[in-house]
Amino acid sequence: MNFSIQPTLENENIQLNPLQESDFERLFSVAADPEVWSMHPNKERYKREVFQNFFKGAVESKGAFLIIDKNSNEVLGSTRFYDYNDEEKSIFIGYTFYGTQSWGKNINASVKKMMLDYIFQFVDKVIFHVGKDNIRSVKAMNKLGAENLGEEEVAYFGEASKMNVVFQIKKEDWKLKQNLH
Repeated sequence: MNFSIQPTLENENIQLNPLQESDFERLFSVAADPEVWSMHPNKERYKREVFQNFFKGAVESKGAFLIIDKNSNEVLGSTRFYDYNDEEKSIFIGYTFYGTQSWGKNINASVKKMMLDYIFQFVDKVIFHVGKDNIRSVKAMNKLGAENLGEEEVAYFGEASKMNVVFQIKKEDWKLKQNLH
């Protein structure tokens, strides 16, 4: 892999900074709300000890980001690149969550656009695992134009496996969609 899966990315309103160990408390203050996890496969991540495992996996992935509102310097959530596959020229985006104050404000679409525009310089396909019952995220994938590939059991870092919907976006489809807007 001759590119970084943890660059600093930004647009006019949002900055994605590489996640650091020192970001734990700032990110946990967003994650400590049970509502944030209500549709996620692991609904217990609002608990400090469960979130510590999630955070450990994020830091160890070396592809995780702290999502910051550039105007207020407020932490909005986290997301990451992971599981790069050189043979298939593919990578995953996932483990994404936002505080409830960020919901419905087009922040996720903005973050995903930055990530996809960046990573499609290096890969041909991006894959997403979305918790089967996470209706909010399934809708977000449909809005992005992702293709539903079906369901599969996925074991998240240090957690039991859960049923997920698998989505993908191919580089050529993304480029075509961007040119239409």
